[in-house]
Amino acid sequence: NKHMFVADNAEALARLKTVITGLRPAPPSRALRVLQDSPRWNGYFLFLGDGQLTPRHRYTLTRLRMLRGRLLVICATPTADMVPPELLEMCDAVYWKGLSGYDFSAYAVALREVALRSSGADLLLLNDSVFGPFGDLDTILDATPWQLTGFTASSGFENHLQSYALYWRNVTMPLVHALRTVMPRRVAFNDFQDVVNWQETRLGRVVSCTRTVGALWFGAQSEIGDPSLTCAVPLLRAGFPFLKRSLFGGKLSARADQDELRQWLGDHGHPCD
Repeated sequence: NKHMFVADNAEALARLKTVITGLRPAPPSRALRVLQDSPRWNGYFLFLGDGQLTPRHRYTLTRLRMLRGRLLVICATPTADMVPPELLEMCDAVYWKGLSGYDFSAYAVALREVALRSSGADLLLLNDSVFGPFGDLDTILDATPWQLTGFTASSGFENHLQSYALYWRNVTMPLVHALRTVMPRRVAFNDFQDVVNWQETRLGRVVSCTRTVGALWFGAQSEIGDPSLTCAVPLLRAGFPFLKRSLFGGKLSARADQDELRQWLGDHGHPCD
């Protein structure tokens, strides 16, 4: 909401450095199958450096296809001709973008296209850093009271929504215009920390100037840090519809019981490779 914590001086300096040194031209983008008017769109950002869909991508696409609304994909590949042809067959709208810019550059494309071609529609946006969705996501979304909903929020840097999945109500050009400092059209950030500093941690506060903002689960930094990582199993048991990929393998794998997470994936028909 509007009463988020103000960043301290160190955080302010980090943001200043980000905006001075981190801006780059926005990645190119192109419509491969143009979005049409619909009351709701379910958007999925895929980063495919080799142009290949994986079983986990296909699982998520299938689950999104089952939701109310139509399916939009923003696919990052080195060139537009590397976008998998099957996406054009299984999705209602497909957009290509270059590899740079992280998920916020994809979200900017999705929001603008929905605002231009399906004004007033609701829009679910998620990236491929998560497995899922699991459970009855439509029921969860119907019960949310805010115009912008995050599934989890953290107090790191300042209270902020985590951007792996967001649900927007009533997407219009005034909203896109209000987001111009967070999701600029012509520039982007190509460093992960810059994206966090200037985009993810500022998004909720910027939107709260004109719309209601909230999250379904919140983690205080001093207690649990990133709830999607430190509380993965309790969240799943509480109806959380996603599971972060980064919990499998690497330094983050110790944060959750691997056997229990793999059992959860298996019980929900998700590929466990």
